Amino acid sequence: MGPGPVIEHVELALGLAELVDAPPARALDLGSGAGVPGLVLALHWPSSSWVLLDGSEKRTAVLVEAVVQLDLQARVSVVRSRAEDTAHDPRYRGQFDLVTARSFGPPATTAECGAPFLRVGGALIVSEPPDDTARWPADGLSEFGLTLGRARGTRPRAQRLDLLEPCPERYPRRVGVPAKRPVF
Repeated sequence: MGPGPVIEHVELALGLAELVDAPPARALDLGSGAGVPGLVLALHWPSSSWVLLDGSEKRTAVLVEAVVQLDLQARVSVVRSRAEDTAHDPRYRGQFDLVTARSFGPPATTAECGAPFLRVGGALIVSEPPDDTARWPADGLSEFGLTLGRARGTRPRAQRLDLLEPCPERYPRRVGVPAKRPVF
């Protein structure tokens, strides 16, 4: 989850919710880790169904246990897989109104791995470092069908990216390539 009191992580997750116009029908937490913001937002929006995606067996085992403890099995599922692979699976590609990402990776990697999960009109909400500058170039985002949306400048800082057109099928590239050779 990261250092600091648990309440700070909960507040961060709820801060991301301020960039969402209405509770999403389907949402995916990219690189879910300890389940923040995914589990927090699943509790915050009881009408939403969620996929918590992470490539680590250890982290997904903890997430499965948390989902059971919180009695969320009916609307929260845990998937152990890499985003680069899962985004090409038709069960997940283009299926989500919202994708959240906290500490997933640099902007280009997060955009490339997150955009393919979104439906047109959906939003990718990314937690940002407090000293961030312009990390989301318009020409780079358009490569994935994304455009800059609203930003939250106060703690927690976050950026919304909106999907205007379907992400091209060639994205994301194979495992590891988005991080090694970023588009922007």
